[in-house]
Amino acid sequence: MSASHLIGIDIGTTSVKAVMIDLSGRRVAEFSSRYPTSRPAPGLVEQDPEDWLRLVQCALAHFAQHGTAAALCLTSQVNTHVFADARLAVLHPAIVWQDGRAGDAGASLDRGVSTEEKIALLGAPIPIDASHALARMAWMQAACPDVWDRTAHVLLPRDWVLARLTGVVVTDPISSVGLVTPAFTYAAPLIARLDGAAARLAPLADPLAVVGRIGVDWPLAGTPVVLGMMDAWASLIGLGVAQEGEAFYLSGTSDVLGIVSDELFPQSGIITFPEWRGLRLHAAPTQSGGASLDWAARLLGRPAMEVAEMAQSLTEDAPLFLPHLQGERAPIWDAASRGGFAGLNASHGAPEMAAAVLEGVAFSARHALEVLERSAGVRPAILRAGGGGFASDAWAQLRADVMGRPIGRVEGRDPGAIGAAVMAGVGVGARADLATAAGALVRADRTFTPRPAARARADSRYLLWRQLYEALRPVNHALSGRR
Repeated sequence: MSASHLIGIDIGTTSVKAVMIDLSGRRVAEFSSRYPTSRPAPGLVEQDPEDWLRLVQCALAHFAQHGTAAALCLTSQVNTHVFADARLAVLHPAIVWQDGRAGDAGASLDRGVSTEEKIALLGAPIPIDASHALARMAWMQAACPDVWDRTAHVLLPRDWVLARLTGVVVTDPISSVGLVTPAFTYAAPLIARLDGAAARLAPLADPLAVVGRIGVDWPLAGTPVVLGMMDAWASLIGLGVAQEGEAFYLSGTSDVLGIVSDELFPQSGIITFPEWRGLRLHAAPTQSGGASLDWAARLLGRPAMEVAEMAQSLTEDAPLFLPHLQGERAPIWDAASRGGFAGLNASHGAPEMAAAVLEGVAFSARHALEVLERSAGVRPAILRAGGGGFASDAWAQLRADVMGRPIGRVEGRDPGAIGAAVMAGVGVGARADLATAAGALVRADRTFTPRPAARARADSRYLLWRQLYEALRPVNHALSGRR
């Protein structure tokens, strides 16, 4: 075998997914394996970084059986943070993006930065919430000062794994959103508000830069490593979205929606990235997607795919469900919000409750998309979709009904890994540019078109669903101890 193959690895919220492709996009080999997540107390969500590294090593060993590769690129979940010492030893379990322990620290920092200051520094009014790097560092500084004192690096999962593979500590400005200026430099006046933060951040490099090679102690030693970027951007490329006005709908543990648009109309709750290589991404990450499905499956004692197919059970009198089981991110950024059903009656059973959960996730995505479209000044005609949450045809059709527009699903459930492989090819010059590479390497599967009657039902129920959050908000905040 030649070294014309490309490897993309996605360190996701629940699993490592990896793919080896050739330059035509054909899958040569693939790898997927889950790792555990710990929830030691309400609101706390942790992972062991060594689990990520172990599975990345397994993926590389698997691919090594197929020969050599021209390049490797990594992507990962973001707003998950590793506190490591100078030798890259982990000092504390990784704090996952779903974790809310730094909510108060984030709120305190956020109150000190006006909307105008955020736009001037970051280019958009990006919130400093419980998952923001500064909030996490402020929490660690106050709660675990001994760990903070020994911390040399605060790294994203991709950055820590890359450093272990290559010995190079580096990150990219796209994944560092909320910390960087539109010129892709660290926003020093913002970061300076937390003493010691700047010294613990990794140097910045272009996402398509070759930053090192796999070390001699690892499978496929010597393979060039392209830096890459966060999972939402990698998935954008892996879904074939690389042109002005295009949009994606990624569904994994959480749902993330994004639009590529040069226009910028800053909206509270939307993350707007600085323009990079002709692409400006407006993104809206929600807190729940597949996580709500998994919760319902555990509750009902049935396989997740079986529960997903219960989307067909949705009726006019079905209950409504607020999927804020661990708070919500875009567009409301309310860590204290919680889930809830409304309209339950004695005739409702597992199918109706499951359908309500699936619809509630879709409503959250619609809410995020509405604000996202105002930020981007674009209403996309179709949403390119992928991820494990779109494996079910029934749930995909329900989402199209709720969104009121076609959803084009791509092949495979690993768009992040595919996007990383595409970036690996562009980074080493094996492919021309991202748009061309994405168009050539990403393959369409099926398009789901809204059904008129189901769309009308979704429109009326969505208006009630929007009221549900407002009605439950004071109750949920009181239960959480917040006002």
